[in-house]
Amino acid sequence: MTMLQLFDADAVAAALPFDRLVAALREAFAAGAEVPARHVHRLPDGRGGETTSLLMPAWTRPTDSDPGLYGVKVINVAPGNAARGLPGLHGSYLLFEAATGRPLALMDADVLTARRTAAASALAAAYLSRPDASRLLVLGAGRVAALLPSAMSAVRPLHHVALWARRPEAAATLAARWMAEGYEVEVVSDAELPAAVAAAHIVSTATLATEPLVQGAWLAPGSHLDLIGSFTPALREADDDCFRGARIAVDTDEALAKSGDLLGPLARGVFTAAEVRATLAQLARGRVPGRTQEKQRTVFKSVGTALEDLAAARLVWASRPGG
Repeated sequence: MTMLQLFDADAVAAALPFDRLVAALREAFAAGAEVPARHVHRLPDGRGGETTSLLMPAWTRPTDSDPGLYGVKVINVAPGNAARGLPGLHGSYLLFEAATGRPLALMDADVLTARRTAAASALAAAYLSRPDASRLLVLGAGRVAALLPSAMSAVRPLHHVALWARRPEAAATLAARWMAEGYEVEVVSDAELPAAVAAAHIVSTATLATEPLVQGAWLAPGSHLDLIGSFTPALREADDDCFRGARIAVDTDEALAKSGDLLGPLARGVFTAAEVRATLAQLARGRVPGRTQEKQRTVFKSVGTALEDLAAARLVWASRPGG
């Protein structure tokens, strides 16, 4: 019997270089997969609170030559863990052979999720940003934000990265890391943010903001706005003007029902669902063009999908000896 293989955080990261991961996501969105709605379960924590468990399955259909893959990501969010001296979030990814149900691997889901999220933004930028985009502005200093220059460099010739973050010490630490990676880096203050947005070819937001950080009036013609953080109705990173007159794309149609960045403008009539021009699947299949004009402003909103997790897990599985 084949032993369940374990891939820790370092092994997952090593198996997912962004050039390969972006290509794998493009292939996965073009091919498609079965992606049911995520399951949400609430478990009492024994102290009057609760742990929220999110289950996100996806699978590919077996064929005569391919047994297919079935994966489930489990994310457990336990706010009460702070009092226990434990992290509030734990994630694991389980990979199975779809045809037989045979367990194949257990993977660190935190690293897998962060890298596939950054890679999805890079895939969208490959279609929606200008081919010569070389200036990136990142808002946020968390796990996903830290990966964005490397991810975007897989599809665009980046050399200058600006960074805004709420905590100056986090911004300084991340800026030093990026400089060590070879980027020209500047940290911008609140007062400098409008000018930094105007100077950027790509603006990527990866925060938990509940009020807009980016104003459409600051965005330059031909810029691309990449919105990552607003994955619930309560979160918002962009004001209404960011969407007015822009070519809008989403990772999946689910974004229209989940993201506060989209739900608010939709309710206010800023744009309609029909004016959202593409999903990543449509772009990957060549059914809808990405950027159509040099001076066009583009916006991409992602909320994540289990298809991306499965594509990343496939790459990790293939990295094993003999894979």
